[in-house]
Amino acid sequence: MTSHDAAVFADLLAHDGVREVCELRSSFGFMAFHGGNLEEMTDVIASAAAEAAGASYYAVVQPRGLKWHIPSTKVTPAASTELTRFLAHVEVVVTVHGYGREGYWATLLLGGGNRELADHLGRHLRDALPAYEIATDLERIPEPLRGLHRHNPVNLPRHRGVQLELPPRVRGMSPMWWDWEGPGVTPHTKGVIDALTAAARSWPSDATDQSDQSDQSDQSDQTDLTDETARSEQRDQGASRSISQSSPLRR
Repeated sequence: MTSHDAAVFADLLAHDGVREVCELRSSFGFMAFHGGNLEEMTDVIASAAAEAAGASYYAVVQPRGLKWHIPSTKVTPAASTELTRFLAHVEVVVTVHGYGREGYWATLLLGGGNRELADHLGRHLRDALPAYEIATDLERIPEPLRGLHRHNPVNLPRHRGVQLELPPRVRGMSPMWWDWEGPGVTPHTKGVIDALTAAARSWPSDATDQSDQSDQSDQSDQTDLTDETARSEQRDQGASRSISQSSPLRR
């Protein structure tokens, strides 16, 4: 992590209309640091799940008209006292992102360094969203979206976490929902919120202690994948997540 990385994130936080939100509750956390007008609905989903589960919540919400994508590895606590507070408070985290990629329009990706939590969340998502593929196998997830880099905020809490990538359809952002008038979010989006809430509520407190033992055994494998992901993140610069809503790739 460099001083330039911190400066980039600090510049975003200082931009007119950008809101940084930190709500500390339990040691289970939800994040949406690409929220607002960038990866739309991610902050809404993370906030609703956090409130319902009594979990902690951190978000960076961009205003209408701004789509400033900063790679996850540059979202650093060195530039934010609120992010520092949040990461010191939580034990595990689920970071909520939006993405669009050909062949993955009905696939939710569960990356991140805590694979036990990924499997746990995956079970709840499969129950809530049977029409979607829930990808918990890292080999199924494109390298830039695996969330394994050590500087990615998903891996900064004590027991790391899950990077959840949501396609437009499940966020209510695809043409199939253009005539949706509510009330509230679309049924598929509600399914995500309900699954996240259930996963947070049912995550056992002793699971974090068990993950300490598994962390050492899988460290070498994770390091290899982290190096591959770091190279991919540099190439992609987050392009797979920053497709605009007007793009024909949004489905």
